[in-house]
Amino acid sequence: MSVPLPSTFTTRTIDADGVGIHTAVAGDGPPVLLLHGYPQTHLIWHEVAPALAETHTVVLTDLRGYGDSAHPEPVTDDVYAKRAMARDQLLVMQALGFDQFAVVGHDRGARVGHRLALDAPDAVRGLAVLDIVPTRYAFAHADATFGLGYYHWFFLATGNGIPEHLLGQDPEFWIRTRMTARWANGRGFDENAVREYVRCFSDPAVIAATCADYRAAAGVDLLHDDADAEAGRRVSCPLLALWGEHSFVGRTYDVVQIWREYADDVRGAAVPSDHYLPEEAPAEVTNALREFLAKLG
Repeated sequence: MSVPLPSTFTTRTIDADGVGIHTAVAGDGPPVLLLHGYPQTHLIWHEVAPALAETHTVVLTDLRGYGDSAHPEPVTDDVYAKRAMARDQLLVMQALGFDQFAVVGHDRGARVGHRLALDAPDAVRGLAVLDIVPTRYAFAHADATFGLGYYHWFFLATGNGIPEHLLGQDPEFWIRTRMTARWANGRGFDENAVREYVRCFSDPAVIAATCADYRAAAGVDLLHDDADAEAGRRVSCPLLALWGEHSFVGRTYDVVQIWREYADDVRGAAVPSDHYLPEEAPAEVTNALREFLAKLG
């Protein structure tokens, strides 16, 4: 089965201090790192990345525990802390010869990007976050509406192997129903990409790793976020927030104002989609990212 990325992208596995990170690279120019969300892989960018590669060096990765990257056993919450996942990405970019770069993240990838911008401010020249508000804000303002809309945050963070066992019974059902429940654009998902998401997610080790990602978000990640808040650490680089006009984020939050509590230089806009912006509204996302990246120089 072919995957929806052009042959101009070369793939390799890069060793990030013992964790193999599946990486695809294309283009020339200023480097930009694109990070996917749950339950996807780097292929969520299959329409956006080739367009950006016309003017930039585009780096796509599978996050630790996702896709074809390594999935270390989640023996502690620290293994899938956003701090550890962000460090993987910093090491990948350094291995490729990039000490400074822009970061674009969707969903979980945006949370990794947020942590990367806080932990390595000298490396991240600009940060774009797609369809999220900060994890700390989301948990602090959670209510019944959030619990129903984002029930998977709590389900996946449950211990005792419960979500791992249940998802393992029919991973394809979980992937397809999660995606179609948060989708508003009539053109549908690329079936080749969806099959790749299902292939990767059908590995029990990936299911365990991705549950550990959410478990860390409800635990150790909040400790790191609280420490940053107490120390007054904020995102110092320019930040672009994009959200789906039909998404829970777009319908619930004043996204730009919230991000201004966490970052110094914020701008943002809605796009005509639900949650999966790069697949539902690739042209609008591409245009917004091109404008943002051009201003970074």
